[in-house]
Amino acid sequence: MKNENSLYRRWGKRFFDLVLASMMLMFFSPIMAVIALLIRVKMGKPILFRQERPGLHEKPFTIYKFRTMTEEKDLKGNLIPSSERLTNFGKIIRSLSLDELPELWNVLQGDMSIIGPRPLLLEYLPHYSERQALRHNVLPGISGWAQINGRNVLSWKDRFELDLWYVENVSFWLDVKIILVTIKSVFFRIGITPPNSEVMTRFDSIKKGNIDIKDNYIE
Repeated sequence: MKNENSLYRRWGKRFFDLVLASMMLMFFSPIMAVIALLIRVKMGKPILFRQERPGLHEKPFTIYKFRTMTEEKDLKGNLIPSSERLTNFGKIIRSLSLDELPELWNVLQGDMSIIGPRPLLLEYLPHYSERQALRHNVLPGISGWAQINGRNVLSWKDRFELDLWYVENVSFWLDVKIILVTIKSVFFRIGITPPNSEVMTRFDSIKKGNIDIKDNYIE
């Protein structure tokens, strides 16, 4: 079993990603086109949200997502809080996880996997413990073990422990299980947002003892 899992990590997982991401892009391309048009009409440009995230071994890459927030600023020219910029349309496509679809391009480019720990923010890197940093020993994923076991309703501690368990137990059948449960979670909208909030509190704000910050958008 260990040899099979080792082969899957080295070769099979990438092949699995390429086949599945290609099939999903073909299937979802009409839906993506409609979403892109609606974003253009409702929020204008840009259609895609782009941000640098840490990938395998903490190497930065640009993640692509459908934009769910406006670029509204206050009188001083600063962006207003994330929760106020999140549009009703953005809430809908987030609740259905449709904002994640452009990440399939990240998978084809080799920056992400279908399954793996979610890529967070570059500025979180100095705040990880040595153990937490091990989550970057595999490619980040569109969905993952933490996502099907609570997703955004989890505490950061529990979320990282689930990520690390996945890193230590990667296998083909585990990835298949995560994909199947992810479909169920999306369908029933399980764990999409944390309690009493539309967005997740930033990890670095908790580490600094300050959760009353302006912009807590992380995904």
